[in-house]
Amino acid sequence: MGGGISAYKTLDLIRRLRERGASVRVVMTNAAKQFITPLSAAALSGDKVYDDLFSLTDETEMGHIELSRAADLVVVAPATADLLARMANGLANDLASTALLATDKKTLVAPAMNVRMWLHPATQRNLATLRAQGMLFCGPADGEMACGEYGPGRMSEPLEIVAAIEAALTTSTLLDLPTDLSKGMARSASLSGRHVVVTAGPTHEPIDPVRYIANRSSGRQGYAIAQAAHAAGARVTLISGPVAIADPAGVKVVHVNTAEEMLGAVSAALPADIFVAAAAVADWRVDAVGATKIKKTSADPPVLRLIENPDILSRVAHLASGRPRLVVGFAAETDDLEQNARKKLVQKGCDLIVANSVAMGSTTFGGASNTVQIVTRESNEPWPEMSKHEVAAQLVGRLSQMLDNTL
Repeated sequence: MGGGISAYKTLDLIRRLRERGASVRVVMTNAAKQFITPLSAAALSGDKVYDDLFSLTDETEMGHIELSRAADLVVVAPATADLLARMANGLANDLASTALLATDKKTLVAPAMNVRMWLHPATQRNLATLRAQGMLFCGPADGEMACGEYGPGRMSEPLEIVAAIEAALTTSTLLDLPTDLSKGMARSASLSGRHVVVTAGPTHEPIDPVRYIANRSSGRQGYAIAQAAHAAGARVTLISGPVAIADPAGVKVVHVNTAEEMLGAVSAALPADIFVAAAAVADWRVDAVGATKIKKTSADPPVLRLIENPDILSRVAHLASGRPRLVVGFAAETDDLEQNARKKLVQKGCDLIVANSVAMGSTTFGGASNTVQIVTRESNEPWPEMSKHEVAAQLVGRLSQMLDNTL
């Protein structure tokens, strides 16, 4: 963590990562401690803060080497102009820069500085050097700065950095899956040049200007699938209902609210090689949406007449022309998981169903992990509990293999 006013955002970034089950270790420069306290970072990360290159306790065990090698991903946020310069020129005069020089892991950088510093030729030269070394970047964004100037240099928002982290880790997952999860992944590069359309999240079906019908879907699984498909080389269109997730880097995202809007966006995105319907689309909508807020005018609640929403999965699967070669549905069930999933597979006319339980006590909706069964006409394959990114990576590998087999 570098020193800059945007260091306050890093506290929220730590919290967001911890919410998603990540383990976070914080290394602070002396400048960073001028803006936020090590106690704040330690409280949010659940671990001690590392800041002393010459710690008699940490360095007895070569702490800077252990810090640099133990992580799956190194994130520099905020990455100040000074810290970028030290990284680009291989300087190692404090714990943070030493750990960065010693790391052999992928590094994601979130720059933050004054617009003049960002545009300075020296900074741009350092950026070119770091990009050539394979550093990943998130931002900076344009906007008003603490100094009163406006332009590029604002650190990306925490959720945007989380999305970039998830994308970076998804790419790593595709390349470094354990043996028992890697079946089919060797062929994932065959998605290069393919178009994958993914739906994600819930839909909100309005009752009146204030209220709506929805469900508990967070959209995380669909977003993870979109990221995994992008990492495998595909051109990806993600059609998302209302979620609290930043748009994944490198993916075209279309935001919608209702089932009818989602159907229109899917139709506009086709043709595609693969269609993955991960969204939890509301089955019904209100026939007559109130133009004004419905008031409690009597003791009796209002009567809402519901009509069926369009079945997006079935419509895509039954296209007479332009049907994607692979159509994948999701079945979130509270009971009889395999039986209901297989019934949906036949009724909808899709090629594969990803079935998961959303019974009381499950953490599928809103959680970071998922336990699924892959149901086809020929088989049912239970997968062990995995993170949603691991599920996405393995599913993309399976779909790549299936797509190759249809050639």
